[in-house]
Amino acid sequence: MPRAIDGTKRKDHRKKTLKIAKGYWGRRHSNHKAAKDAVAKALQDSYNDRRNKKADFRRLWIARINAACRMRDISYSRFMEGLSKADVKINRKMLADMAARDPETFDTIVEKAKAALQG
Repeated sequence: MPRAIDGTKRKDHRKKTLKIAKGYWGRRHSNHKAAKDAVAKALQDSYNDRRNKKADFRRLWIARINAACRMRDISYSRFMEGLSKADVKINRKMLADMAARDPETFDTIVEKAKAALQG
C-alpha cells in the first residue's frame, strides 16, 4: 500500500497544530516541526499552571492577611490560631478581600481572634 503524504488527515492535523501556534515567535508559528514542539510545551505548561494557580492565590491571600494583621499588632499564625479558637470559619480569600476593602470589619475579626487567644 502506498504511503499517503498529502492526505487530508495529515493536512488537517498540521493545520490544527499551526492554528494553536498562531502568534508564536519565529518559525514556531509557521513551521510544523517547530510548532508541534512549541504547542506540546505550551499545552503542558497551561495544564500545570491551572493546578499551580490555586497555590499561587492562596499564597497571595496569606501575604495580604499577614500584612493587614501586622498593622494591627498580631502575626498571621497567631491570628489564624485565634480564629480557630474563636470558632470563626472564614476562608482566606474572604479574609484577604475584607482586609483590603473593609478594614472596619477586619478590625472586629482581629479583636475576636485576640480575645480568643487571651481567654
